[in-house]
Order: sequence, then structure tokens, then C-alpha cells
Amino acid sequence: MRVYVPLTLPGLAEAHKTGELGTGPFVAYAVTPALREWYLSDDMEELEYAALNRAALASLRLLAADPDAMRRRVVVAVDVPDGTAAADPDRGLDPAALGEVRVTGTVALARAASVHVDSDDAEEDVTAAAGALAAADGGDDDAQFVVDGAEDHELLWYATQEIPSLVGLDG
Repeated sequence: MRVYVPLTLPGLAEAHKTGELGTGPFVAYAVTPALREWYLSDDMEELEYAALNRAALASLRLLAADPDAMRRRVVVAVDVPDGTAAADPDRGLDPAALGEVRVTGTVALARAASVHVDSDDAEEDVTAAAGALAAADGGDDDAQFVVDGAEDHELLWYATQEIPSLVGLDG
């Protein structure tokens, strides 16, 4: 099963250092029945893109909690064995939990298929979005507009071999 793990650049650097994305249980995003129902599509590529975007929003939440992290959303796409990631049935169609899964066990970074990171030109919008997230969660429409501004930036695709360069370890 393909899952999308939200991180920050410091989190990616730590995963590179330890060789692990997490030691479970941890939150990731995937194509779940609730996400399928919400997105109203049978196109797997579109559904995976929706799951990736849900993980990007979770990465933004991590940035809001870590003011020292470089303002880039980071998502790692990783394949985990079936049965190690499951949606919480009690959360059902809770909009905040769409696509959310809990991954059990340790997941090796070597299982990653790709890494997705904001480009430099997204920094200003991502910084503003991280700052507006709490107000947006509280129902502030203007703040939600700012958060949506970060979503206007497509995450760039990187091969896993490029992780050292992304986290500044390539010399």
C-alpha cells in the first residue's frame, strides 16, 4: 500500500540519518474508502494526488508547530506492506481525517518511492499559511484563503537518491 508521510526538512534529515521514517504508530495519508467517497473519483492517480495533498496539509501543520524549520512542505511516498496502515473507522468522514491512516511498526526510508518538497518560490506563501493555520481552523475565511495559497504550489518530485541534497548533506 502506498502511503504519504508528512514531514519537515529537519524531519527528513532525521529520517535520512536513522534510515527510518517512523517507528509506529504514526500518521500518514493514503487512498482510503472515505477519501474515495469524498473525492468522487475512480482514477487512482487522482486519488493518490488527493492523498498527497492531504499529507502536504499535515506537513504544513508540522511547520506551524516548528518555527525554526525551513518553510517547505515535505511528503515522502512510501510503500508499506498491506495491513500495516489502516484508517480509523471511528473518524469516518470527519473532514480533518480524510485519507488519514495509522502506520504500525517501523518503516525503513529505503522503502520510499519518492520525496515531494516545495520549491523555493513557495516559501513566502508556505510561511504565511503556517502562520494562518490556527485562525483558519477556527473558521476565519481570510486565514483559510492564506492557507489555500500554499496549496496553489505544486510539490516538486525528487528521487530518494536526492535526499542528501535536499537536507544539505551533499557537501
